[in-house]
Amino acid sequence: MAGNTTVGVLALQGDVREHERVLHDLGADVVRVRRPEELAQVSGLVIPGGESTVIDKLSRLFGLQHPIRDAIREGMPVLGTCAGLIMLADTVVDAIDGQQSFGGLDVIVRRNAFGRQVESFEAELDVSALGAPNVRAAFIRGPVIEHVGVGATALASLDDGRVVAVEQGGLLGISFHPEITGETRFHRRFLDRVAARV
Repeated sequence: MAGNTTVGVLALQGDVREHERVLHDLGADVVRVRRPEELAQVSGLVIPGGESTVIDKLSRLFGLQHPIRDAIREGMPVLGTCAGLIMLADTVVDAIDGQQSFGGLDVIVRRNAFGRQVESFEAELDVSALGAPNVRAAFIRGPVIEHVGVGATALASLDDGRVVAVEQGGLLGISFHPEITGETRFHRRFLDRVAARV
């Protein structure tokens, strides 16, 4: 399925190892991306959960912001989870002063929409694009997608209608953490996008 696919995990901050483990288990070769030259080696990128403000600042410090933006514009498949979704959003509401995203997803995202870490929760999600069974989703200070633009497609919503997963071309953005619940189908979908483009 992934056969000799080389993908990157943005390794500036966040749950890098968990994503690496899932991708390795699915047969991908994984590179930790901290520099533009490492980004140039990969055919797809995972942006992990963590602190979007820190990822933003460090991406600029390490000279990665513009190369990642360029890669997204050129069609590189990217999977963003939690903070990674925030980094992929074209618009971030309640961002801190000066906070920037990479963009690419035609969505409006609200940071920390579910409150503090103590208010973390799990939910069962029906994701028809992935088939059965339902996805067990862990939300840890996750963002929520407040608006899905014409370019993007909602993949999953909570019972109250709030959108928590979206797709646009080769970009996948999700509010939760499949890498910590044993859910591999989003990573498989990402790797399929990478393989189709290689």
